Amino acid sequence: MEDSRKYLRPEVVAQLSSIELRARLVVEGFITGLHKSPYHGFSVEFAEHRQYQPGDDLRYMDWKIVGRSGRYYVKQFEEETNLRAMIFLDCSGSMRYQSKGHIRKFDYGAYVAAALAMLMMKQQDAVGLALYDRSVRSFLPSRSKQSYIRELIKSIGAAEPSEQTGTAEALNGLAERMGRRGLAIIISDFFDDTDSIVQALKHFRHRHHEVIAMQILDPRELDFKLGGDVTLIDMETGEKLMTQPQHIAASYREALLAHNATIKRECFQRGIDYILIDTSQPFDIALREYLARRRRL
Repeated sequence: MEDSRKYLRPEVVAQLSSIELRARLVVEGFITGLHKSPYHGFSVEFAEHRQYQPGDDLRYMDWKIVGRSGRYYVKQFEEETNLRAMIFLDCSGSMRYQSKGHIRKFDYGAYVAAALAMLMMKQQDAVGLALYDRSVRSFLPSRSKQSYIRELIKSIGAAEPSEQTGTAEALNGLAERMGRRGLAIIISDFFDDTDSIVQALKHFRHRHHEVIAMQILDPRELDFKLGGDVTLIDMETGEKLMTQPQHIAASYREALLAHNATIKRECFQRGIDYILIDTSQPFDIALREYLARRRRL
């Protein structure tokens, strides 16, 4: 059991040979962990059952689960459980960043995207994918056919971050393309104008989509502990700045905290799940956030 759980650690997963293998082992490690968590009985069965809520018809209560676990679940019909989801992965140049000892933000986001797609397919949900920077690079609509997972993972594996950030503009266009109501999972560092990002996230909610906003940052972007004299290079424009980090660290952290706090507050007010993850954290943090939202739908 512990052997499969190790594949939730970014430094281990990054050594594997292909993104398909990485995704599969992340999902297996995640499901193994669920069997030891309060989600036990939910990881495999939640595509066919959901927790009892007052007012539910008792004819659909699954008494076997009640007897086995003491938890109350009702049976759901297939049309109630199927979900349509789109994963939006930021491929802009800022996602290339990695500090010593950590993987690139883009690679972290790509592994999360691939693992989520595979997990959804296991649940027989429909899942699609969009890759974007200043514009939409690739758009694969939501489908539930099992063989579709290879096309999704192939697209993720072939992507490389480049170009300048255009998160807000791209997301606004993608909100229009998503079609009927579903779940939008946005994986990005959200390094763009704060107000524009908030407006783009609101666009998804305006169109009645459920939303999970996953902000992926490197640990050094959060603490700005870069040591002595450094040259800061803009990953998108190539602009360079020689500086001593300690002289600007306080101002940097204040600006970043304000940026993130605004996004988090606006998400909370609009029923959007916001999660901040750094690239040293195990992948099950992101997958659990999806599972929690999936359970509430």
